Amino acid sequence: MTPARSRALAAATLTALLVTAAPTTPAHAAPDPPHIAGDHTVPIYSYADAVRESVQVETPTDADGDGVRDRVVVDLVRPREAAQAGVRVPVIMDASPYYHCCGRGNESERKTYDANGVITKAPLYYDNWFVPRGYAFAAVDLAGTARSTGCQDVGGRAEVAGAKAVVDWLNGRARGFTLDGRPVSASWSTGRVGMIGKSWDGSVANGVAATGVRGLETIVPISAISSWYDYQRYHGLLRASDYPAYLHQVVNGRPAEACAALLARLRAESGEETGDYNAYWAERDYRRSVGQVRASVLVAHGVNDLNVTTGQFARWWDALADRHVPRKLWLYQAGHEDPFDVRRAEWVATLHRWFDYWLQGLSNGVMREPRATLETAPGVWTEERDWPAPGTRHVRVALGAGDGTTGTLGGRGASRGVVRAYTDESLTEPQVVTEPTTARAGRLVFLSGALTTPLRISGTPSVRLRIKVDRPTTALSARLVDYGTAERIQHRTSEGVRTLPTESCWGESTELDDACYRDTAEITAVTDHGVLTRGWLDAAHHRSLRFASPLRPDRWYTVTLPLNAYDAVLPAGHVLGLVLAQSDPGFTETDDRDATVSVDLGRSALTLPVTGGATLPPVTVAPDVVTAPAPSTGRAAPPDRRQLPDRS
Repeated sequence: MTPARSRALAAATLTALLVTAAPTTPAHAAPDPPHIAGDHTVPIYSYADAVRESVQVETPTDADGDGVRDRVVVDLVRPREAAQAGVRVPVIMDASPYYHCCGRGNESERKTYDANGVITKAPLYYDNWFVPRGYAFAAVDLAGTARSTGCQDVGGRAEVAGAKAVVDWLNGRARGFTLDGRPVSASWSTGRVGMIGKSWDGSVANGVAATGVRGLETIVPISAISSWYDYQRYHGLLRASDYPAYLHQVVNGRPAEACAALLARLRAESGEETGDYNAYWAERDYRRSVGQVRASVLVAHGVNDLNVTTGQFARWWDALADRHVPRKLWLYQAGHEDPFDVRRAEWVATLHRWFDYWLQGLSNGVMREPRATLETAPGVWTEERDWPAPGTRHVRVALGAGDGTTGTLGGRGASRGVVRAYTDESLTEPQVVTEPTTARAGRLVFLSGALTTPLRISGTPSVRLRIKVDRPTTALSARLVDYGTAERIQHRTSEGVRTLPTESCWGESTELDDACYRDTAEITAVTDHGVLTRGWLDAAHHRSLRFASPLRPDRWYTVTLPLNAYDAVLPAGHVLGLVLAQSDPGFTETDDRDATVSVDLGRSALTLPVTGGATLPPVTVAPDVVTAPAPSTGRAAPPDRRQLPDRS
């Protein structure tokens, strides 16, 4: 398909998605700017002739300790005709550490510049699509990255303050300079800003929103972090050693010696030797300041994201809901992906209407529509009033003794006084979840009967365990597993999406910055089981994440192991499984191995967020569960769990 044909098809699709009845304009109202047609913006400005410029914005921090305030570089693309006509425009902003080191999007695009240092290509389609429609686009290099000064403090004060300073500059409250040092203002801006970005970029948007800065009208965090502790620590367990330093070094754009002191502080203050939540992590916990959020929020996240896990969006979403923040949500079956690469036309249409409403002030009905857009199975989409699904209730599911090989989910009283023990074997995930009716050292498996009706899980499950441990601590892990044949997204290695040879175009192009991107499709396969959600806990942190409480071997303890949020429908005939293990080499790193854990089944239970009248039937006979053969036993070499909070 040619780019011209792709553009035509994309335009036709989006026209159908965008057009709604135009509101009546009062007689006394000022005339709309030319890029507004009723209830939506239209592409009337030349992208090729747009103003392209770079500005250094002064921040309030001095992260590199050189005695001079840091400056972040903002590369701008904005409509020239609007500026010449005195029409002010709002700003869509993507603040990122990746523009120089790693690139953005499925094709890892980087910024490019001409001989004078003026931007000629901004990654992604935001400028191509929105600048002709009366927006400016700002691509911000975070402090310590690319052409910005300062040092990268990985989610900390300098990072957030630098991006916030750009919002302040766009509203006349911070100083800006041309690259040769002349003062410059943003007189062309309305001051209304929307931040967007995937992964680390979206995390910055969350952090800036939590400052309550005026002028930030909306944010669109995609697969984003709301607490850096929860990203690098799983309830007291290390995800990987030396993680803050690793992230800093990957994106750092300064000479190593300029940021050596800050790097040493990252290592010292993050408390790797304890796993505790301390002041370092509190600074990087944006949920602590959710009460200051003024911006509306459009959240997008893959329910199978194993990089930025779903607890990041769910706890942020719940906190926003408690404070009645205007919000919408997209959930899809893929892993760490942008919805642009999952459901392209519908996502661009949603984004267009969202920014038109919050930044252009157009009454297009987007906030009267269902709050949640969900992909419930590969390619199957629905909309609901809210999330978790309305009517969700938390059901306590007992752990039954079963036949001694496999326990049961559901039933009453059968497990009173029953204790089952297992010793850590550092099993990989395939070893943990396959062949659930076969006895295997290092795990406990509990299965429901075959479902008689579909079961909808929507929200955050948890497991409450009454345990006794023969060591001061151990890792605890839990998984919910759907046993039954179905077509599922394959997300473990590919994030569930593959790149196709065709492309489609989203906006206007220049010779140096085209708006065309390779199409994508979901990767699916028919499998006999699928892990729904996972959770991890350092047992010594069962009382508090702020300090460890070593366990005594002669004492019983009650611990709660939260699992990551999920949304799924298990079909009738499938079996729900809960699998308990200890150290988890695929996801966490620990030296505390080889403990034996005893579990009092009668005082332990799974708490499951479910909707409707579906219940878990008790097991009357051994469930007919067929899964792939187990992989070879034995401890695998631990993988490097350090990831960028992005696929790039």
